[in-house]
Amino acid sequence: MYTQDTICAVATAQGGAIGIIRVSGPEAITVADRIFSPASQDGLPLSGRKPYTLTFGTIRDAGGEVVDEVLVSLFRAPHSYTGEDSVEISCHGSSYILQQVMQLLIRNGCRAAGPGEFTQRAFLNGKMDLSQAEAVADLIASSSAATHRLAMNQMKGGFSKELAALREKLLHLTSLMELELDFSDHEELEFADRSELKAIAAQIEQVIGGLVRSFSTGNAIKNGIPVAIIGETNAGKSTLLNALLNEERAIVSDIHGTTRDVIEDTMNIGGVTFRFIDTAGIRETSDTIESLGIERSFQKLEQADIVLWVIDRSAPHPDFSRLAGQILPRCAGKHLIVVWNKADLSGTDATVSLKEMFPQAETISISAKAKTGIRELQDMLLRAADIPEITQSNVIVTNVRHYEALSKALEAIHRVQESMDMGLSGDLVSQDLRECLFHLAEIVGGEITTDEVLGNIFKHFCIGK
Repeated sequence: MYTQDTICAVATAQGGAIGIIRVSGPEAITVADRIFSPASQDGLPLSGRKPYTLTFGTIRDAGGEVVDEVLVSLFRAPHSYTGEDSVEISCHGSSYILQQVMQLLIRNGCRAAGPGEFTQRAFLNGKMDLSQAEAVADLIASSSAATHRLAMNQMKGGFSKELAALREKLLHLTSLMELELDFSDHEELEFADRSELKAIAAQIEQVIGGLVRSFSTGNAIKNGIPVAIIGETNAGKSTLLNALLNEERAIVSDIHGTTRDVIEDTMNIGGVTFRFIDTAGIRETSDTIESLGIERSFQKLEQADIVLWVIDRSAPHPDFSRLAGQILPRCAGKHLIVVWNKADLSGTDATVSLKEMFPQAETISISAKAKTGIRELQDMLLRAADIPEITQSNVIVTNVRHYEALSKALEAIHRVQESMDMGLSGDLVSQDLRECLFHLAEIVGGEITTDEVLGNIFKHFCIGK
């Protein structure tokens, strides 16, 4: 539940030269005045100063000893991040100083804030809707240009505006259906033609369907495009992972079966995050642990969007057909890139035969050890990802909660269309229209959001946000 108390929290990570403590609530300015002494000659306390000002001064403990020299930013309700009276204290980044200031604030009437409580108050005070609040967490976690742009657009209300336009169309359609229902006994009244209503429903279905379909792209952008690195033992899969990441992430050895478990790591290539999955080498083995690793390799292969099949060009492949029979069926619907590795070693160049064997796949010859061909492979990965150019005007769904609500709204509008095609009564159509509205309202908050749902969303935020 939202309580009208005053909260405080450190808003910056440890180890920085400067630390910031946020204070928000009805007593924020009063509490700050109790521990802060301005250095200016006018002697005005914070309560007597204008908002959006910075005041230099000192924080003193109960005994009058100076804890630190600080800058205090002043914000008055409702023109602050939370919509409440707020101050931000910028001090030196020492963990001791930050702890001392926090203790002074708590002793003088503040409460330590919970995770995401400042943003939760911003939502509850109408400063942003729920989708914008969630975008704050996405912005903090953004690891690429694409995730940053999508989070900024959502935080600035781009997604909310799209939903508001949908809501207006749904309300218009619902009002026409309700009018037809309320005055169905008046034969002399002329209602909207069902073909007109069907056209409106089709427009709504097209927009919601587009948002639902965008989630596959949004999820890949947010969480990284999964790329499985597979192949026989000693093909150079771990060496390739290290070359792609430009660090020694995986153990490299001439001993077959060195990688027995899945190794995952992410890398930003051209503004797109890729999640590379180095898997255990595929071979016949009696080793129980290695067999479990190989089984997990196949599981990760099925979860990947892009598959890098690494083949050692310097070694013979007597079991190649068997290996292809294990791998190729699992690559259906995925982007397969055949990586002909160890190009720096002598061997039979089977690049041409590979292209004949895998006409649907791209092939490339590289040396992971010498790091030749890695740039070209990265370019292939970018093309395979096929991520559209992202700007801050793009509306792409990245949140699982939003996707689930939109999917339910899409099902409801499909039922509306089916009911109108079948000529069913307006009360049945209206019921599904109201359900569609309900699921859209779930995304932005609306009047249907429960304390339990809010608690689950904001508990994933960091303290101080």
